[in-house]
Amino acid sequence: MSEKPTLVKCLVWDLDNTLWRGTLLEDSEVHLPDDVREVIVELDSRGILQSIASKNDHDLAWRRLEELGVAEYFLVPQISWGRKSDAVIAIAKELQFALTTIAFVDDTPTERAEVAYHAPEVRCYTEQDVLSLVDRPEFSPAVVTVDARRRREMYRANTRRTEEKESFNGPDEDFLRSLDLVMAIKRADEEDLSRVEELTLRTSQMNATGVHYSDAVLRYLLEDPDHEVLTITLTDRFGPHGAVGVLLLERHPDVWHLKLLATSCRVVTFGAGSVLLNWLVDQAAQAGAHLAADFRPTDRNRMMEIAYRFAGFAQDPCDCLGGIQTFTDGGDIQCLHLVPARREGPTTMRLVSPDLTVAIPFLRSARSGDRSFVAPA
Repeated sequence: MSEKPTLVKCLVWDLDNTLWRGTLLEDSEVHLPDDVREVIVELDSRGILQSIASKNDHDLAWRRLEELGVAEYFLVPQISWGRKSDAVIAIAKELQFALTTIAFVDDTPTERAEVAYHAPEVRCYTEQDVLSLVDRPEFSPAVVTVDARRRREMYRANTRRTEEKESFNGPDEDFLRSLDLVMAIKRADEEDLSRVEELTLRTSQMNATGVHYSDAVLRYLLEDPDHEVLTITLTDRFGPHGAVGVLLLERHPDVWHLKLLATSCRVVTFGAGSVLLNWLVDQAAQAGAHLAADFRPTDRNRMMEIAYRFAGFAQDPCDCLGGIQTFTDGGDIQCLHLVPARREGPTTMRLVSPDLTVAIPFLRSARSGDRSFVAPA
């Protein structure tokens, strides 16, 4: 069975004879076919962002997009006379997406070849492929969450935050306090499962292990009283950031095993990873338990490694690790360790969180027998 292709996070459109019919500089009344409009709307409803890389007059092209009623669907458009590859790379950088998650559609073979040469990770499509995109697996997430459907609006809100930050005169911590940030950590329920699974699929830069936890596995863990599946959301005065993190914890008598921590790259600048780790360290300290954490170093998750090390995790031996089950696929998983001490709460945001040191009445049925579980790599 072939592997599922990497999901596209952003489709970058050419304009002339691709998105619309005709060449704008030759015909100011270029036409947007209804079936192409339907593709734009459908991809947006699936949480796939869209942008533009077009060689055109920016003001003229943007005005026509507004007249056609589709300008709102396109983030960080690159409309100029420069190279298409530069435009595509700039879009990926602005959205903080890996080039492997970017797709580009253009009617001109030389433009597709230029992008393929300078950005070979980007998948290129012809104008004849446009109507079939919605049926392709790389454009078809298995589950479309509430956050996915409003992803474009959340990115626009993030643009407004960025603009305000650039004009803010003062230290970064003062700016963060001005946002009125609220981080909410909660025990996941069945309604949260699709958001958790999506985060494990989409997040690579701030993912401690890169493991995908399927819906079936997550349902198993929700029913297991030895595991905590926690979701993290963030809001501020600009609106919700949506689900921005997932934390998977297995509790043993003397050690808590952090199997996964993944946070969206969108909230890196808010210090979300550090806030989560400090909260968990403080909870473990109150419970008198050591912390163990699985970590697989990759080229892309260096920031997560820094967050773990800064929190105090290290590859130190300890008797408590003897009962820890971790991955065995190739030996590239590190088991980090920490003897926790009490930590102060965050100063740049309000934290709403459960108390993991207090036993909760398990409404979900406890599984009998051996409940040990090692997730697939």
